[in-house]
Amino acid sequence: MLTQDALTGKHALVCGASQGIGQACAIELAKAGARVTVLARNKQSLESTLANLAQYGSGHKAVICDLSDMRQLSSILPTTCADVDILVCNSGGPAPGPMTAAEAPALEAAFTQHVLSNVALIQACSVHMKKQKYGRVINIISTSVKVPLPNLGVSNTVRAAMASSAKTFANELGAFGITVNNILPGFTKTQRLEQIIQNNQAKTGNERSEVEDGFMKDVPAKRFGEAQETAFAVLFLASPFASYINGVNLPVDGGRTGCL
Repeated sequence: MLTQDALTGKHALVCGASQGIGQACAIELAKAGARVTVLARNKQSLESTLANLAQYGSGHKAVICDLSDMRQLSSILPTTCADVDILVCNSGGPAPGPMTAAEAPALEAAFTQHVLSNVALIQACSVHMKKQKYGRVINIISTSVKVPLPNLGVSNTVRAAMASSAKTFANELGAFGITVNNILPGFTKTQRLEQIIQNNQAKTGNERSEVEDGFMKDVPAKRFGEAQETAFAVLFLASPFASYINGVNLPVDGGRTGCL
């Protein structure tokens, strides 16, 4: 059973923690007793998250870093990742659009922000994890890993690369007591979903209610998810209770994904 002290003594690094799912993950991990380092590029929003964490223990800190800037990321890795036990990789998705219109710079930028940064973070954090024979890596990706989503060409492409990389890491690190898993959120009430809804409205001319109904018709739960619901799944995978779960894609989508 997960209790308020289930992660006491653990240090969690949560990327993209200034809002949405990343912020919710940071809060739930802190509630469970973890010392949390939150990372994002927006200083003001990140400091707001850090202030929120103060009610759930001490020792939390913030690191300002843009995951699309590998030079900047490389400069903070040695100190930030030195004693991380739980790594939550999360980053805002690329702009919507069809793959037929995707340009090389957009693909390169998305690959850097989502794949290269993810690899660098896992490599850096796994050094400590290997030494202590314990570690948890959880990637927040998308259900597009299983079923590509319309008008999200670049996102579909880089998310699939992340999932494949994670499975490879899971195979390589499993013998050290380290698990690497992916959470696949469905339609969740975040700024990302808001962006997708507005983009759909602009493209189709439909009212917001029509767009939302169109999205929810394929969701058995008949509602959008809450960021906290994804965070609960992350909390479980970050805990000792998930020690034999490794290399999986876990949809948190209200049943929307049309495959097993």
